[in-house]
Amino acid sequence: MKYDFDTVHDRRKTDSVKWAVLDDELPMWVADMDFETAPEVKEALVERAAHGIFGYTDITDEWYDAYINWWGRRHGLCMEKPALMFCTGVIAAISSVVRKLTTPNENVLIQTPVYNIFFNSILNNGCRVSENGLIYENGEYKVDFADLEKKLSDPQTSLMILCNPHNPVGKIWDKETLSRIGELCFKHHVTVISDEIHCDIAKPGKSYIPFASVSDVCKSISITCIAPTKTFNLAGVQTSAVYVPDPVLRHKVWRAINTDEVAEPNAFATVGAITAFNKGEQWCDRMNEYVFENRRIAEEYIDKEIPEIGIVRGEATYLLWIDVRNVGNSREIANYLRKTTGLYITAGSVYGSAGEGFLRMNIACPRALLYDGLQRLYMGITGFLNRRS
Repeated sequence: MKYDFDTVHDRRKTDSVKWAVLDDELPMWVADMDFETAPEVKEALVERAAHGIFGYTDITDEWYDAYINWWGRRHGLCMEKPALMFCTGVIAAISSVVRKLTTPNENVLIQTPVYNIFFNSILNNGCRVSENGLIYENGEYKVDFADLEKKLSDPQTSLMILCNPHNPVGKIWDKETLSRIGELCFKHHVTVISDEIHCDIAKPGKSYIPFASVSDVCKSISITCIAPTKTFNLAGVQTSAVYVPDPVLRHKVWRAINTDEVAEPNAFATVGAITAFNKGEQWCDRMNEYVFENRRIAEEYIDKEIPEIGIVRGEATYLLWIDVRNVGNSREIANYLRKTTGLYITAGSVYGSAGEGFLRMNIACPRALLYDGLQRLYMGITGFLNRRS
């Protein structure tokens, strides 16, 4: 089947968070796509809506099988049915787990620059953020293991939130890196929450490695958060899963999400996930081809037309991580871009201190919007430099 990723859909006046902008503005910030979901998923949701009764919804064997088969087939992770739990969202799960597995003033470790809402999940629950800043050298990000062990060894550190693949830098962590993280966390009695929501958005020919699949150690200390929402543009449906192999840890997570009342699906949550994983594989592959062609176009355009800035060559996510350290302050640049060109992208400083000097730009959009965004980026950076000179 041929899928359409080129049509520009008008999302204004649809209560879209992303598109709540002025008429002349182009939002390329928050991580949702400007593509329709897979037609198979859309058809299933329309059929469910046509039924007209939206009462309480149960989790069925079909839901478990959809997750188990998808992760086994595409990612080599053999999940056991009892270890899977429904949750309304990955962040809902993370926040619930932080509440359950920590006490106030304990440390939760994150590897910055990283998804900014992790900070909220930690701070809003009375804990402290422990930043293990990633090392950026020669266009590549890697883990600072000396700093990681130092911070994990603090008796006040009880949790680590791993981002795998890493948002915003687009890094697919290799097996050796994940194994070392797992061994250090096990050594220092730290539980790992692995946010793997971006796992299916990867460069064609590449595949991410689930943290829980790396070793028995990683499996025993891991709480893995997964969902179809980023891949199939279903964030508004509120559907995800939590995979916890260890039965003792699993019970704690089960208590956490049930106490917080985020363990029950709405009428569309299971339908969307089941259909995406059972019927959306071909669409997912075509989407990745389109998005990574967008990435190639963006990289070549920036290299040629805006040499004053750089771009990290990511292997995953539909998010560009743009290096503007030679231009100026990222927050100032982001504000200038929006004010003068209408391009709305995110300052890297919101992703932690290691994100200063970078911008994040969402390119999961029809090519016409991509070219528009790149031209606005060019005009904005040029104007910013001219203003400064």
